[in-house]
Amino acid sequence: MSSQPQNVPVTILTGFLGSGKTTLLNRILREDHGHRIAVIENEFGEEGVDNELLMQNPDEQIVELNNGCICCTVRGDLVRILGDLRKRRDAGEIAFDRVVIETTGMADPSPVAQTFFIDDDVASNYLLDAVVTVVDSVHGERQLDEHREAQEQVAFADRLLMSKPDLSTEEQRERLRARLLRMNPRASVRTMNFGDAPIDEILDIRGFNLNAILDIDPDFLDDEEHTHSDEVTSFVFRSKKAFDPAKLEDFLSGLIQVYGPDMLRYKGVLFMKGSDRQTVFQGVHDMMGADLGRRWKPGESRSSKMVFIGRNLPRELFLQGLEQCLA
Repeated sequence: MSSQPQNVPVTILTGFLGSGKTTLLNRILREDHGHRIAVIENEFGEEGVDNELLMQNPDEQIVELNNGCICCTVRGDLVRILGDLRKRRDAGEIAFDRVVIETTGMADPSPVAQTFFIDDDVASNYLLDAVVTVVDSVHGERQLDEHREAQEQVAFADRLLMSKPDLSTEEQRERLRARLLRMNPRASVRTMNFGDAPIDEILDIRGFNLNAILDIDPDFLDDEEHTHSDEVTSFVFRSKKAFDPAKLEDFLSGLIQVYGPDMLRYKGVLFMKGSDRQTVFQGVHDMMGADLGRRWKPGESRSSKMVFIGRNLPRELFLQGLEQCLA
């Protein structure tokens, strides 16, 4: 996927029913924050943006708001609405420099994310920045226990925003935060109250930037004392030995053929035999991409670090297989 400057960055905003993402959306659409954001709202959202912000029209609409942002209600193909927005922008009819896409409360965000991998027109005009998930700090643990969709939304996140801190106890928030980080150690966790997370907290996260360095808090990876049997779990592979490129490519290709539907997000920075540069890779389900990263610094300790987030993945099979790919 191209990362040219003219590509419009896109944030996917997700969260379970009642989590508070609509409150956050409404603030984006009202606040004078200086950004020109096109918000694409899925019609199946539990509430939708405030009625007074939209014209009462049953058809699909693209509405320019007082603060310069744009709100679109999607009743069809996301590819088409992104194309329509681009054409109207190129024609000078509307102006925006960013896009935020809201998914429904019961939705798996992966089909939206995959749009930016598989459609050439979308990929050449838009740049997927990150998936941001809002989690209810009061009901979040129960939702994670009872709903697979809630777990998938956490698994896909590059940033997790815990809402309703005024209604939850510090103990609830700390317990939920620890659980979220065990499920998805690559995401940063923030707290927001009444949708007041700074706009910059959901923009320019660069979670899908192949040249971004993977950063995982090792303290949470080593914590095995938890009681939840979450379908969605994460694990990390680390090695100071170089990978054999051909062996690794064959192994990863085999993995995604068998386990692709359950491999929600995976990402890594790799030490490859015969290369003086880092290799960075990531994937969503069975779609995987890789690119050359920065050069290894003189005297720098070279190593590989990979994180896998998925549903009931056979951890030992993955880890042993990766060991076999080392040179």
